[in-house]
Amino acid sequence: MAENRINNEKRTLLSVRDLEVKFRVRSRILTAIRGISLDIYENEAIAIVGESGSGKSVFTKTFAGMLETNGFISKGELIFDDDELAETKVRLNGVRKKFIGFLKNRLDSSSKYEAGAESYVAYQNEKAAFKHQMTLSEEDEAKIDAQISEAEFQAAELFNHKQTLDPKHERAEIKADTAKFRQYKAEALRLKDLKKEKIKQNKQAVKSNKELVDAHNRKLNELKAQFTEAYNQPVSDEKKKRNEILAKEIYLSVGRYSFFHRIRHAFGLLIALKKAMKVGTDLSDDEKTSEVFKTVVFRVRYTGEDEKTLYGRCVIDLACVKYSKDWSQIRGDRIATIFQDPMTSLDPIIPIGKQITSIILKHQDCSEAEARKRAIELMKKVGIPNAENRFDDYPFQYSGGMRQRIVIAIALSCQPKILICDEPTTALDVTIQAQILKLLKDLQKEFNYTIVFITHDLGVVANIADRVAVLYAGQIVELGTVEDVFYDPRHPYTWALMSSLPQLAQRNTKLYSITGTPPSLYNKIVGDPFAPRNPYCLKIDTILDSPMFKISDTHFAKTWLLDPRAPKMEKPEIIENIHEKLMKAFNI
Repeated sequence: MAENRINNEKRTLLSVRDLEVKFRVRSRILTAIRGISLDIYENEAIAIVGESGSGKSVFTKTFAGMLETNGFISKGELIFDDDELAETKVRLNGVRKKFIGFLKNRLDSSSKYEAGAESYVAYQNEKAAFKHQMTLSEEDEAKIDAQISEAEFQAAELFNHKQTLDPKHERAEIKADTAKFRQYKAEALRLKDLKKEKIKQNKQAVKSNKELVDAHNRKLNELKAQFTEAYNQPVSDEKKKRNEILAKEIYLSVGRYSFFHRIRHAFGLLIALKKAMKVGTDLSDDEKTSEVFKTVVFRVRYTGEDEKTLYGRCVIDLACVKYSKDWSQIRGDRIATIFQDPMTSLDPIIPIGKQITSIILKHQDCSEAEARKRAIELMKKVGIPNAENRFDDYPFQYSGGMRQRIVIAIALSCQPKILICDEPTTALDVTIQAQILKLLKDLQKEFNYTIVFITHDLGVVANIADRVAVLYAGQIVELGTVEDVFYDPRHPYTWALMSSLPQLAQRNTKLYSITGTPPSLYNKIVGDPFAPRNPYCLKIDTILDSPMFKISDTHFAKTWLLDPRAPKMEKPEIIENIHEKLMKAFNI
C-alpha cells in the first residue's frame, strides 16, 4: 500500500465546502453533487471511488472548469490556494486614479442608504407581504407547478420516443404517441390557465378590500417618511474611509479584464454594493463583503500601494470563476487533467510534439525552440524511447500505453499544482496499468503535484492513494487514509465495494455483487440514499440522512451504524482480514 504521508501540518491546496452541482435535463433538474465538503492537500494522492453515476467525474470537473453547458454550481465554495495567482497588482496612472476617485464618490453617495436600511427593508417587506396576498399560497403554487412540470416532462418523453419509431412499420404506435403527446400538452396549458385564473381571483379579492388597502398604504407612507429622514443624514468619516478601500478593491478586482469588461464589472460591483447598503449588510465584515463581490467577480482584497501600483490578494473561489481568461490561467496551467481514453485526448492529425509544444507556448513565456526542447525532455521523463526521432510522429504511430504517456506529458507540461487522473488506466492492459501508475508516482516526487485519481478499481487505489473518498449518489460517504478504508471500512457501501473485489472470491463460489441500482438524482432523496440496497439498513436510514461521524482524526463515515445507539454490526466475513487475503491473492 502507498505510504501514508498525510498529517495535520499539510497545506490545504483546494478546500471544497458544501458543494452542490445541478444539471438541466429535459425540463427537469438533476442534482449530481449533493453537499460535498473536502480538503485536498498539497503533494498528496487522493482517490475518488464509487460506482458509475456516483458523481466522481462531475466533482472533479467543477474545479477544472469543465462542466457541461447544462450544468451549474448551485451552492458551495471551491477555494483554491495558489500564491502566484492570488497576488495581484494594478499599475496606477492619472486616468486610473480619477476612476478610483469616481468609484469612491459613488460609494459615498450609496452610503446614505445605510442609515435608512431598517426602514427600507421594512418598506420592501410590507410591499412583498401585500403582493403575496394577491397570489397563490406557497403550497398551492408548488402543487400546481409540479403538475405542470410533470405534464411537460411526459410530453417531452413521448416526443423523444416518437422520434425513434419507424414511420413505415410503426405507424400505429406513432399515432398513439402523438395522441398522448397532445393530451399532455393540453393538460399543461389547462393547468397554466388555471393558475392564472386563481391568481386573478385572489388579486381582485384583495383589491376590493378597502380597509386592507388603506392600512397597507398608511404603513408604506410611515416607513417612507422614516427612510427619508435617515437618508438625509451625513455620511460618517469612518464610512468614507471604508469606501476609499472598497473603491480600490473594486479596481483591483476588475483590473485584469479588458477595458470594456473592466468598466462593466466595476459598475456591476457599484450596483451590488449599493443593494447591500440598502438592506443594511455590514460591509465591515470581511466575509459579507466577499459575498457581495462574489455576485459579480471574486474579490481582490487591498493590501497596500505605492505611488505607481495598487497591491492586493484574492481568495480564488473556483465556483465563482466566470471569465474565460481566468480559466485559461487555471486550467492546464494550475489544474490539469488526464482522461480515460488517450486516443480521444489527442488530435489524430497533429504531430505528437506539436501537441505538447502548443500547450507550453500558450501558458509559458518561451520561444518555439525552447518549447521543443522542453517537450522532448518531458517525452523522455514519461518513458518515450528515442524521443527526438518520435517528436514528429502522429498518435496512430504510438501504442495505447505510449499515447497515455504523451497525455501525461501534456498534462505536466506546465507543472500544475493539481493533476486530475480520470480513470487513466481503464483502457490499458494490466501490465501497462502498473507502469503508468508507477510513472505517475515517480513524477509526483519530482514535480510535487497533487494527484486526484478517479477510479472504480480498488486495486489501483491501494497502489497510488494516500487517502480515499468514497462517493455514492453525489455524497462522500466515507473518507480516510488508504489504510483506514482498506483495513477498517465502516460504511456498508464501502463494505459492498470491497466485497466485490474479484481477488477475494473463493473457488466454486459466486462473485459478490451489489444488488439494486443507485437512486434517481432527479428526485429529493429521503433518508440514506444507500438504504434500499443496504442489507444492514436500520429504520432511521429510511427516514433521516446520517451525519458524518468521526472515527479518528483521519477517518470519517456517513452511516447511522456509527451512532452510539445503533446495534453493533460486524463487517462481512469476506472482507475480514483483508490484508492477508490480498497478500495471498497476489502471492506477496
